[in-house]
Amino acid sequence: MTHDLTIVGVETTILDVPLVRPHKFATTSMTAQPLLLVAVRTAAGAIGYGEGVVPGGPWWGGESVETMQALVEKYMAPVLLGRRADNITAIMRDIERVVASAQFAKAGVEIALHDAWARSLDVPVHTLLGGAFRRSIDVTWALGAAPAAEIIDEANEILDARRHFSFKLKMGALDPETDTRRVVEITEALQGKAGVRVDINARWDRLTALKYLPRLAAGGVELIEQPTPGDQIEVLAELNRLLPIPVMADESVQSPHDALEVVRQRAADVIAIKTTKLGGLRRSRETVAVARAAGLACHGATSIEGPIGTAASIHFACAEPGIDFGSELFGPLLFEEELLIRPLQYSEGQVQLPDGPGLGVELNMDAVKTWSRN
Repeated sequence: MTHDLTIVGVETTILDVPLVRPHKFATTSMTAQPLLLVAVRTAAGAIGYGEGVVPGGPWWGGESVETMQALVEKYMAPVLLGRRADNITAIMRDIERVVASAQFAKAGVEIALHDAWARSLDVPVHTLLGGAFRRSIDVTWALGAAPAAEIIDEANEILDARRHFSFKLKMGALDPETDTRRVVEITEALQGKAGVRVDINARWDRLTALKYLPRLAAGGVELIEQPTPGDQIEVLAELNRLLPIPVMADESVQSPHDALEVVRQRAADVIAIKTTKLGGLRRSRETVAVARAAGLACHGATSIEGPIGTAASIHFACAEPGIDFGSELFGPLLFEEELLIRPLQYSEGQVQLPDGPGLGVELNMDAVKTWSRN
């Protein structure tokens, strides 16, 4: 393959991929995950892929696969065409001039550019990020919203299979008293076998958090993720001072500047790094740098990406020492259908860095066609 990196095509495809079980958030539940597949094609024939994906729809950050597709096709693609795929900094700067916010859509484009560039050079994406310093990363599994007894059985099966050794439970959808009792029951049942953390998805107010978070900590929960609204960083800081266990900021950190504000107010001990919500690999690196300079840990978080988005986050985590609090890059394990010719490899509580050029994965185009909405 020659190295003509001129971009000659940008294409998008919406997929609706069924899940192995419903996945519940604080405000919604999904049985299928919509994905926007972004393909960038160069004059030499290299095709790079990225994903535009949000966790369960526009409730989280205001974007959906439909809005992302419109923005990419009408406003971002014209910025890319005729440019070189390795001119990522200038391309993303110019996209900022025509599209505000929309970080999930921008992440799909930016990662597709990295994939196309790396494939053109016949190197993995992590090489463009400075090279991998590890070949795998720990993965926490998100348990469902079933009754406690069913959740405990599921967790024990996973532990017996040695697939995961830590778990996350979603909270915020149920009555806080009922939800707290459920989580403490699960945590006590798994004590000594696995760590349990909770994610409240910013759905509790200050008084609710002050009442119930200490009970969760006393019950053995090892970490609290984003209990209160993302813009209430002062409240998050108050809770962080109160609790004897780490607090992780997710919705509160959607840019490097947000990370700086969390640092200034000492609002969290850990920052959830999603390459999707932050707009791609480069802004993710900037955000990690802020956290690392202040001594905060970073967690490789997920928006329930498919295999393309997950592979990109694995490359990032394996090339970035600042991702030092494990990950939850389990997205493809929730999918009922495999989209790759060779699946990502999960075992012994970790996911392996894919080998090969670009993202190191190859889409099964028959599966893509099956679940395409276009």
